[in-house]
Amino acid sequence: MIEIPKGTEKEDIAIRKRIIFEFYQKWKQEHPEMRMYNQSLKEYINIRYVSIDETCAHASKNYLSTLAVLQLDAILTLAVKKSVSLAKSNSRNQKPFEKMITMIYDCPGIGAVKLTVGVRKVTHEKVQYCITALDVKKSIPKDA
Repeated sequence: MIEIPKGTEKEDIAIRKRIIFEFYQKWKQEHPEMRMYNQSLKEYINIRYVSIDETCAHASKNYLSTLAVLQLDAILTLAVKKSVSLAKSNSRNQKPFEKMITMIYDCPGIGAVKLTVGVRKVTHEKVQYCITALDVKKSIPKDA
């Protein structure tokens, strides 16, 4: 089992970023189609480079968010659509998307997890954009 650091130091964040990146690499080998069917959207959510890039950057900042990413299959499959907004026009990573869908998954032991899904402008392909735990203030058990 991988030891995931709980701290907020640069080194802790760098280790968590590496854990998330390596997890995605293994996931891609196990899921060569690089997508999962979401029950709420009734469509596939695809994993692309931006999925890994954004999630590594944001989820690595927090221990619970890192743990949440490791539940990728459940999040992609079971997250429920909550809202839709326009993509940020001033964001380089959101430029290929017309809309961003905010979805929520109640992850056992972690709490509410936000899944952001981008909708590509031309193809309307759904792409996992980022995953973060919303309950980041939840205390981490000493024995965890």
